[in-house]
Amino acid sequence: MPQLALDIGFLTELHTLQKPVKKGVVDAWRKFRELSLPQLLADKGLHVEKLRNALDPHIRTIRISGFWRGVVLAPESGETFVLLKVLPHDEAIAWGSKQKSSINRVTRAVEVRDAGALEELAPAVAELEIPEKPPLFSDVSDGDMRKLGVDDDTLRRVRTLNSLDQLEMFAPFLPADQCEVLMFLATGWPVEAVWSDLVAHRRDETEEVGADGFDEAVRRTPSRMALVTATEDLQAMLDMPFAAWRVYLHPSQQNVAYRSTYWGPAQVSGGPGTGKTVVALHRVKHLLGRLGPDERILLTTFTNVLAASLRESLRQLVPDARLRDRVDVLTVDALAHQVVARPGGGDFQPLRGGEELDYWQRVIDEQDLPWTPQFLDQEYRHVVVAQGLSSADAYASARRRGRGSGLHPSRRPQVWQAIERFIDLLAAGKRCTYLQRAALAADLVTATGHLYRHVVVDEAQDLHPVQWRLLRAAVPDGPDDLFIAGDPNQRIYDSKVSLKSLGISVAGRSTTLRKNYRSTQQILQWSAGMLLGHGVEGLAEAEEDEALRHYRSALHGAIPETHEANGPDAEIRALVARVRRWLDAGVDPGEIGVATRFARQGKAIERVLGVEGIPVRQLRHDVPDASRAVAVGTMHAFKGLEFRCVAVLDVRAGAVPYPKALTPPETDQRQYDADLMAERCLLFVACTRAREELYVSWSGRRSAFLKR
Repeated sequence: MPQLALDIGFLTELHTLQKPVKKGVVDAWRKFRELSLPQLLADKGLHVEKLRNALDPHIRTIRISGFWRGVVLAPESGETFVLLKVLPHDEAIAWGSKQKSSINRVTRAVEVRDAGALEELAPAVAELEIPEKPPLFSDVSDGDMRKLGVDDDTLRRVRTLNSLDQLEMFAPFLPADQCEVLMFLATGWPVEAVWSDLVAHRRDETEEVGADGFDEAVRRTPSRMALVTATEDLQAMLDMPFAAWRVYLHPSQQNVAYRSTYWGPAQVSGGPGTGKTVVALHRVKHLLGRLGPDERILLTTFTNVLAASLRESLRQLVPDARLRDRVDVLTVDALAHQVVARPGGGDFQPLRGGEELDYWQRVIDEQDLPWTPQFLDQEYRHVVVAQGLSSADAYASARRRGRGSGLHPSRRPQVWQAIERFIDLLAAGKRCTYLQRAALAADLVTATGHLYRHVVVDEAQDLHPVQWRLLRAAVPDGPDDLFIAGDPNQRIYDSKVSLKSLGISVAGRSTTLRKNYRSTQQILQWSAGMLLGHGVEGLAEAEEDEALRHYRSALHGAIPETHEANGPDAEIRALVARVRRWLDAGVDPGEIGVATRFARQGKAIERVLGVEGIPVRQLRHDVPDASRAVAVGTMHAFKGLEFRCVAVLDVRAGAVPYPKALTPPETDQRQYDADLMAERCLLFVACTRAREELYVSWSGRRSAFLKR
C-alpha cells in the first residue's frame, strides 16, 4: 500500500502554511493511504507529475490545492513517497528540479541535496579561497571520509575547500548527516570522535540497499523523515502550535533521555538550543513509568517563568494528569519556601532587590569598617554560605576560592563580626536572604528525611552551592537520584560551583550535546562571537572547556539584523515596523519575543505596541491569550524560552553591561571579571532565544559586546 512520509524540512515549515494548504496536505496524504499505486499515479486530482529537466527523475510534484504543489521523492520501485516541501506552483517546480536523492552507503538512510544550488554556488565559494591556507580537510583521508558516510559527490566538492566560511556557504544544500560530519571535522574533531558520537549509532550492517530497498531506507531515516500512520496523528501534527515542538526529542538524544538506569547522578550539558531541557523533560517521562507507590519526582529550575514553561511542556509530553500530579515543578527557592513554611521552620520574609546591600551598609556604618557593601555581601555568599561556615574558627581557616580581593588573616575576625551583626539585624526584623532560607531548608530536610525519589534539574549552571545542598538532601543517594541539565555559557547569575565538592559526582555519566536544533547557524555564530575567547567554568571539575566553536546548527537562515536608532523613541518605532514585517510574513504574534535590559523600557514597548493594535503581553505574567500575543520581558525573563523571531532592544553602552551589575574592579578584580562575563552571557542568552530571525537595536553608543 502506498504511503506518504514527511521530511523534517517540511515539518519545520508547517507553521508557515495557511489552513487551506494544510487541509490539502491531509487530503493528499489520505489518497496515498486509500489508493493503490496505479490508481495513485493516475489520479487527476492528485496529479503526480514528473519534472522536465529535473536533476533527479525520482522527484515529482503533487497537487495540494489550486495554487500550491508538494514536492515529493518518488522512487522507481517501492511504495513509500516522501513529501519534501510545499510551495506555490512555480516555486515548487523550480526548487524540485534542483534536488537529488541518494542512499547513504554507511547509514543506509535516504539523503536529499540541492544539487542545483551547489553548482550555482561553486564560483562564489571559490572566490573565498585563501591561497596561503591548506585544504580544509587535508588531515582526513578519503577512506576515513567514506567511513563516516561522506559520498563521492560531496567528497569531490569539499576537497576544493580551504576555509570554514566556504563550507558554511555549501552547508544548507548538502545532505544533512554528511554536513554534520563535515562541520565537526572542520572544527577540529578527530575522526574517531565523529564516528562514535555521530555515525556509529546510525550505521546499518546490511550489505547493500538499492532502489528496491527504498521503503526500508526511509525507515532508517528517523531523524529526517516521519512515517505517519493515522489520520488523527497527522492532523494533530499539522495543528501543533509552535510551542509544541519544544518537546520534540531528536533521535540522537533518545539514548540520553531513555537510558534504563544511571547508577548515580548524571549530567547533560550543551550549548543553546541543543535540547538539554527537552532531554530533561523526557527523562522525567521515563522515570514516571518506574515510580513506586507514594514516590514523587521534583523537576526544578531557577526562575518562575522557566517553571511555568516546564509545566506547560510537561503537560504536552505527559497528557495523563494523574501521572503529572506525581511531579512537582518548582523553583529551588519555592522548594526552600515549602520546607521552611512547615511547623518549626520559622517565619522569615526574604530580602528583595538591593535590600541586602542596604543592610550591609548599616553594618559598615555601625562598625566603621573599611570595606564596601559589595565586598561583604560577596564574602558572605561565596565563602560563608557556600561552605556552610557557622563559626569564627571555621571562617578563619576557610579557603576563599574564587575571591579576587585579598584579606589578611588578621582581618577575618573583624569580617566575621560584621557577618554576625548582619545575621542578627535580619533575624530581629524577621528577614532573611534567599540563600539563608535555602540553607535552613537543607538542614531541615537532612534532619527529617528525603522528599523525592528522583530530582531532575534544568538550568543547573545558575544554582548556588547551598541550593545544591538542598537538592542533594532532597533525594537519597542511588540510581537515578539526580539528572542535571545545564550550560555554563548561559550562566547569568553570580553562582559558581563544583558538583564534586558537594558529593555529586557525574564521572562516567556525563554527556555533551553539540548540535543546535533551535537557532539557525547564522544566529548561533553571530551570538557566539560575544563569548568566544572568554573562559567559562564548567560544573564538573573534569569538564572540558565548553567552547562554542564546537556547537553547530543544521538550520540556516538570515543573518541577524542590527539597527542603530537616533533615540529611545525612534528605537521603539523601528521595532514596531520590524514586528509588522514579521506579522505580514505570516508569523503569529505569539511566536515573537521582545527582550529588553530593563523592565521600564519593556513597559514603554508594551504601550506603543498596544496603541498600534498589536496584541502584546508581559512575559512574566500568564494571560489567557498568551499564545497569540507578542511577549515583552527583560533579558533575564527570556532565559530558557524560545520564539520564531526575537528582537533585543537597548543593547547600548551603559545598559549592556549595566554598571550597577558590576563589582568595582578595585573592590575585587576577579569578581568584576565574573560579573562582566555574566553580562555577556545575559546578552548571549537573549539573542539565542531566536529560532529563525534575530533583530538587535540600540540608540546612542552601541554595547562593547557587539562586534562591528
